[in-house]
Amino acid sequence: MYQITSPLRFASIDIGSNAVRLLLSDVIESKGKPVFKKAELVRVPLRLGEDAFISGRISKVKVKKLVCAMKAFQNLIAAFDVVSYRACATASMREAKNSPEIIKQIWREAKIKVEVIDGKTEADIIYSNHVEEGLNKKNSYLYIDVGGGSTELTLFSRGKCRSSQSFNIGTIRLLHKKVKPEYWDFFRAWIKLETKNVKPLIAIGSGGNINKLYKMGEKKANRGVSYKKLKALAKKIASYSYEERIKFLGLHVDRADVIVPASKIVLAVMKNARIDEMLVPQIGLADGLIHELYEAYRKKRKRR
Repeated sequence: MYQITSPLRFASIDIGSNAVRLLLSDVIESKGKPVFKKAELVRVPLRLGEDAFISGRISKVKVKKLVCAMKAFQNLIAAFDVVSYRACATASMREAKNSPEIIKQIWREAKIKVEVIDGKTEADIIYSNHVEEGLNKKNSYLYIDVGGGSTELTLFSRGKCRSSQSFNIGTIRLLHKKVKPEYWDFFRAWIKLETKNVKPLIAIGSGGNINKLYKMGEKKANRGVSYKKLKALAKKIASYSYEERIKFLGLHVDRADVIVPASKIVLAVMKNARIDEMLVPQIGLADGLIHELYEAYRKKRKRR
């Protein structure tokens, strides 16, 4: 028999370009090794990127909705009695000219401190999940996180992070034709250069759209999804109209449009990196924040 301590609960908030998420997660310390277990996930599809990438500002209507969501999140954080929390905003808030005022308003009305993080920090937080530690050490892995405003890529090879880059290519940007052809060329060139002679290479995908593609991919149990299967699935989804994707494929209204550009991004990465298979552990920025919160708590406790 071994002792299992009472779970520690942490909360993370991901203010993305497509949706805002609150993740409440329990950390159970068993035999000195933490086990992370999702307790609750609340998602609000605000689409801040539609304002930020087109007008450069987030509208008063969406600011009001964002503040309302933050108030609700604060109440849930208090109700669940968390050890600590962290709230991070990504691409849409990075680009919105009025983000400093929005952050002040959120603190004033919801008492939540929001950090606007750059693309490199975003990639680092996603990578902090360290999914590759439980995988075959002989393989190399390319983390792919597709969001509404950006795509983060991190190459992990021979036990080390080899390179990491954030690109302003996201589902909301593509929907509104805000990615120039020359930027796509830069994106593809970076992938080819960084992954050259890196074999065997497997993708690790994250983000809501990648998770949904994975679930729709008819994959085998405990296996990844192949490039060939993803390509066929993307073609099938694109053949349906927006309304048909909701009616016949069962997609949510805020997923039925962005899943098409998400497919395009994922397939472009896998094709240019010559990757045949993608693993989807269903983790993301919010999960990475939980890992970092726990590590900070553990170090603080050790100093005591």
